[in-house]
Amino acid sequence: MSIATVLALAVALGTDAFSMCLGLGMAGVTRRQIVIVSLTVLVFHIFMPLLGWYAGEFVGTLAGRAASIAGALLLVYLGVKMIRSVWKGGEILDPKVVLVNTWGLLLLAASVSMDALSVGFTLGTRQVDLPLTAGVIGVVAGVMTAVGLVLGRFVGARVGERAVLGGGVLLVGIGVRMIVP
Repeated sequence: MSIATVLALAVALGTDAFSMCLGLGMAGVTRRQIVIVSLTVLVFHIFMPLLGWYAGEFVGTLAGRAASIAGALLLVYLGVKMIRSVWKGGEILDPKVVLVNTWGLLLLAASVSMDALSVGFTLGTRQVDLPLTAGVIGVVAGVMTAVGLVLGRFVGARVGERAVLGGGVLLVGIGVRMIVP
């Protein structure tokens, strides 16, 4: 597999993380949160293909769908909270609660990394340098996560409540799309 193919695969796998983090960034995130979330997603995107390579399709299918649904429901919940905060004029959702909470952070990272698990199964049938490929996938996903959070933060700071409303709608849409294939 050529490096161009690996990079294209990595970008495709990073789009879920980018989209999710764009919405979360609109609610406002700190630099520390950006680093923590980006590194967590990076690590998950490295280990999920490795796990997929070694785990086997049956376990991956069961765990993958359950984690994906749980992560999707969490995104819908966050999106609804963001939308409600704009409509009620109350406190804007503080993503710190979810992003620094260990379980929330791990669930979000797992939910956007499930595709990487499936890719690991496919990589097992190809002649690839698995550690290099998984590393590239992880780094690209980590960078795309950081870009999504920073861009969302920038847009949120410029546009205010409208950005929070847009971010909420985006998260609900992504969550629903993850539940309904």
